[in-house]
Amino acid sequence: MNARAIGLNIGRIILLAVLLMIFFMIGAGISGISETEAGAEPAAAAGRGLAMLFFSSLLQAAVLSALILRSREAGWKLAGLLFLAFYGSMTVASQLESLVYLQRQLPQGFVPKIFAMGAIVGALFSPAAVFIMGKMRHKKTPGAGESLRAWPLGEWAWKLPAIALAYLALYYTFGYYLAWKEPAIQAYYGGTDPGSFPAQLANTWASTPWMFPFQAFRGLLWVALVLPLLRTLKGRPWEIAVLMALFFAVWSTQLWMPNPYMPDEVRSIHFVETVFCNFIFGWLVGWLFHR
Repeated sequence: MNARAIGLNIGRIILLAVLLMIFFMIGAGISGISETEAGAEPAAAAGRGLAMLFFSSLLQAAVLSALILRSREAGWKLAGLLFLAFYGSMTVASQLESLVYLQRQLPQGFVPKIFAMGAIVGALFSPAAVFIMGKMRHKKTPGAGESLRAWPLGEWAWKLPAIALAYLALYYTFGYYLAWKEPAIQAYYGGTDPGSFPAQLANTWASTPWMFPFQAFRGLLWVALVLPLLRTLKGRPWEIAVLMALFFAVWSTQLWMPNPYMPDEVRSIHFVETVFCNFIFGWLVGWLFHR
């Protein structure tokens, strides 16, 4: 890629970042989230949040642009696949957990508003991104849309349980060592550290055993939402693995934005926890399911 093409793509990514910010604001207004949070933050915090929103949007736009350019698909089909992965990763996979863990911290009916906002943002951004990156009128390249049904049953038989177990291991390991051992996290969720990782797993099994299949389901759901787009990507296995690692991790940047429901210290801890956990999980998904 020559310097002119690189400069053109950088300009496109900046434009997409600005559009993504605008779409977030539109989505917040239509869904009612902006009304819920109106007046909750002082002007200084609102300004800091706007700057963080732009930087988060810039990183998301960069990763999504790479996916678009790597895809063998084009046009509205690519926009649909991008929406599924975008909305699924940004909203569905994460907010299912909010329904479980944040019932006390969030206002009643707030999570459905987040789902609505995510759908609005994804529906506006996905076709706009495909168009701006020059793929709306392109023809798909050979190899696009390889049927997942063509995979041998044996591939699914070991890869799906393997990725579910991997997500469980990553989720609880990073959750305990990078988050739960912090007093701020314990105070926010109303719990204590039992003193060791095995003891924490035992406590979870004793009090809420359904959490283990629930988290395994979340991992598999995330894969299902991203897989149709993943299977269209061009590149060597390690390249796709790195790209998917970045894609899974970039949504953690939403935790940069201040909000009245989660203290800054808690958000910072969760950011470190999720960005590393999701990066490794995304790498595994890209490595296993692109091959």
